[in-house]
Amino acid sequence: MNPSPFILDGGLATELETSGFQLQGDPLWSARILHTNPQAIKDVHYRYLQSGSDVITTATYQASIEGFVKYLDLRPEEAQQMIMSGVQLAKETVCEFLSHSPVSEDRREPVVAGSVGPYGAFLHDGSEYTGAYEDKMTVEELKDWHRPQIQCLVKAGADLVAMETIPGLKEAEALVEVLREFPEAKAWLSFSCKDIHNISSGRKFSEAVQVACKSSQLVAVGVNCCPAPLVKPLLESAKSHKKADLSWVVYPNSGEEWDPKTGWKTKKQTSFAKLSLDWKEQGALWIGGCCRVGPADITALKEQLHV
Repeated sequence: MNPSPFILDGGLATELETSGFQLQGDPLWSARILHTNPQAIKDVHYRYLQSGSDVITTATYQASIEGFVKYLDLRPEEAQQMIMSGVQLAKETVCEFLSHSPVSEDRREPVVAGSVGPYGAFLHDGSEYTGAYEDKMTVEELKDWHRPQIQCLVKAGADLVAMETIPGLKEAEALVEVLREFPEAKAWLSFSCKDIHNISSGRKFSEAVQVACKSSQLVAVGVNCCPAPLVKPLLESAKSHKKADLSWVVYPNSGEEWDPKTGWKTKKQTSFAKLSLDWKEQGALWIGGCCRVGPADITALKEQLHV
């Protein structure tokens, strides 16, 4: 019998936008709110905890030293503190939540995952969904880029590092190698995928899983920020390449479609909560949502999985 899955949160930026924040087109995306309105970040974390999330993810997906220096006019040491504040806000929210909802048989102690997005998110040109920049960069250059962010998240006390929406193998290799520099840290590695066999760069998802298997620090490998119907065949395509002690992590989008010109189209596909039973059956231990997934969706997910 598979253990009960950890329920992740949904889209932090989605919930901020629902609250009235304008994030589209911002090169820092939700990370800007760490600077302008940190309480709003805590409020979103709290709503996800109330909805049943066992894991809350920091508002650092698009945070970087270089980005904060460039767009917020911070000094590098201030930028480091800003990234660390993402973890501190999440941990404070967990403490506040537990003071009202103690850990019980029905309630795990929530985990804070420090979000690390791909280099393409900083470029702010859509390449986070193609990985095109990998061709012009070495593994060492990608390691140098990611190291400061990971260092800040680990130093601030994140329980896990969520290396997410990764489009290509070279960047995945760089992340796995940087993680070794922080031997006490645990993480998951999650890829953006274009179809039922391939990650966004066009390489096989099964190859991506093999990269993840090189690390003894990963608790899970999987997919995020893709249409929910892709998840089951993607996991099936790579199951023979996954180590037994490595779990699946899955958190797809809601089913709405993104159009760069007009924004999100409210075209709902099969509820991702209903599809989650398949993912659990396939051995996914970490299940949640990404873009356009809100607290109500997480509540429905938790009820669907009977956890």
